[in-house]
Amino acid sequence: MSPRRPNMESSIYLGSDGWWHGRVTMGVKSDGSPDRRHRRARTEAEVRRKVRELEKLRDAGRAPKAGRIPTVAQWMDTYLSTIAVHKLKPRSLDDYWSKTRNDIVPSVGRHRLDRLRPEHLDQMYADMLREGHAPSHVLKVHRILSRALKIAQRRELVGHNVATLVDPPTVEEEEINPFTQEEARAFLRAAAQRPTALRWAIGVGLGIRQGEALGLRWSYVDLEAGHLKTWWQLQRLTWRHGCEDPHRCGERLHRFEPCPPGCTVHKHYKRGCPAPCPPKCTKHASTCPQRQGGGLVFTRPKTKKSRRIVPIPPPLIPLLVEHRARQEEARAAAGGLWEEHDVVFARPDGRPIDPRHDWQEFKDLLKEAGVRDTRPHDSRHTAGTILNELGVDIRTIMEILGHSQLSVTRRYVHATTPLTQEAVRRMGDALWPQTETRTETSPTKAARARRRRRIR
Repeated sequence: MSPRRPNMESSIYLGSDGWWHGRVTMGVKSDGSPDRRHRRARTEAEVRRKVRELEKLRDAGRAPKAGRIPTVAQWMDTYLSTIAVHKLKPRSLDDYWSKTRNDIVPSVGRHRLDRLRPEHLDQMYADMLREGHAPSHVLKVHRILSRALKIAQRRELVGHNVATLVDPPTVEEEEINPFTQEEARAFLRAAAQRPTALRWAIGVGLGIRQGEALGLRWSYVDLEAGHLKTWWQLQRLTWRHGCEDPHRCGERLHRFEPCPPGCTVHKHYKRGCPAPCPPKCTKHASTCPQRQGGGLVFTRPKTKKSRRIVPIPPPLIPLLVEHRARQEEARAAAGGLWEEHDVVFARPDGRPIDPRHDWQEFKDLLKEAGVRDTRPHDSRHTAGTILNELGVDIRTIMEILGHSQLSVTRRYVHATTPLTQEAVRRMGDALWPQTETRTETSPTKAARARRRRRIR
């Protein structure tokens, strides 16, 4: 009678099929039954190597769960559909889905999670950069994949997160040049001629985000107390198909060939000609009869710190009172056509202002004011910089702008040329007082005498 094997000892044997087989006891399954893993190879040495690898993972507590390991594509679909959907804001979730469909799945989607290697990610990032993607885009893809693999590791689907072994591209911080005080005043003078003048006064004067300004509602404006609350924001979300066959639903809009050189159809598009559709395209949900979850939507700000109470500058309070009175007149004039959304900045029919139209108006105002081109979001940098020039401390600026970290606020506060010139002047006065400068630079009697002799 052969002696009984010790617990957790692996077995290796030659099967009747001509293959060498290894059985490794990993512990117990969730239902309490033994968890025995199987490995096979053509040679005994090869199967022993596979068994040792599995035992090493078991002993280190990094063994994946029993069952079939999903592919990267399958796991990304599970992660975004059932895990990230409860954590991310709608716009962020749309971005995750977009980068998963367009970048992650086509490159590494067929790899099994436990067989994904660092070199696979290195190759994916190199290909993306070669295709013209910005390093910031590649870095975002890396972070999305790394987060998904981190959750897979927590759930014991993989032994480790291979994304932590890869160095993504380095992204240089974008250079931002906020308005100077003179430029800000010129911009506001140009905006004063428009019905939306108050929207831009609040954007530049308070530094609130575009979505926060367009989503501001009268319910959260207290004119007596002199403050407003950024409890909500207006965002345009991507539509999703509600039909059973998204590919067929958008069939008439599919375009599989790139635009010809000199395309005039998309010449007004901010990002140029759109990329061709993938072979199994499921986009174009905006035309789906059962579309859902898209369009202009009021959403909560991304972080709790963004939900803040912002004091209103005293000069803007009477302007808000006048603006509200004009809006009441517009409501009465529109009659039954008015759609009540309680927004502070509305279209003539009461609906919220589209962020796209808001962006275009900002660009038009820059040209009218003769101010250099910049982004609407840079008004936040302008507010932070002007507050800093006025001597407001950095933590107060952080509260006004709604940042959760001081390091973020520091990126929004820029030392403008007048500010740096004044700082350098003060340094000069401290190190080289005027009396010392005159003494050192004034010629001595001996030097004047030598100069006279040279002249003669």
